[in-house]
Amino acid sequence: MVKTASTMLPLGTQAPDFRLPNIDGTKVSLSDLSHGKALVVMFICNHCPFVKHIAGELVKLHEDYQPKGVHFVGISSNDITTHPDDSPEAMKAEAQVQGYRFPYLYDETQAVAKAYRAACTPDIFVFDHEQKLVYRGQIDDSRPRNGKPVTGVDLRAALDAILSGKSVSEQQTPSIGCNIKWIEGKEPEYFNPQGV
Repeated sequence: MVKTASTMLPLGTQAPDFRLPNIDGTKVSLSDLSHGKALVVMFICNHCPFVKHIAGELVKLHEDYQPKGVHFVGISSNDITTHPDDSPEAMKAEAQVQGYRFPYLYDETQAVAKAYRAACTPDIFVFDHEQKLVYRGQIDDSRPRNGKPVTGVDLRAALDAILSGKSVSEQQTPSIGCNIKWIEGKEPEYFNPQGV
């Protein structure tokens, strides 16, 4: 199976702005989410087995850290002409099935994915209270069928460091998953799927 790794956007990058439709019919922007202690931006989708594998832990992470001032947002950027399972209607249904309580936004033009240099699902980015990137990579080293439990340990360590006023370790492991399904002929220049 060909897997795609995160591009590992440089630490310290300012969070790119966005304003996208949420599954509840509202529009959500970066400014709506930037008043907390940290922001977790997750490029996810409905059909990807890597996302399905960690969906329960994403719910737990939100439940554990949202009360502490960490905001979460999921963004789906897949081309729905080739992957109709990732349509906004299907996103709404998937959020109900999985128990997502965070905004789940649809990036129809893929402009937001490109601004974040997102490459795979899941692709996770954590920004501090100044909207500077302090973590990007895996939530943990569990993958479908590798037998390791899903714990969220890597992402939890980053969030715990932020909340305790410590620096997040720069030793970070790329997330691995399905490639974002780019609109035909519009793959970004940074996109380089690799066999892993």
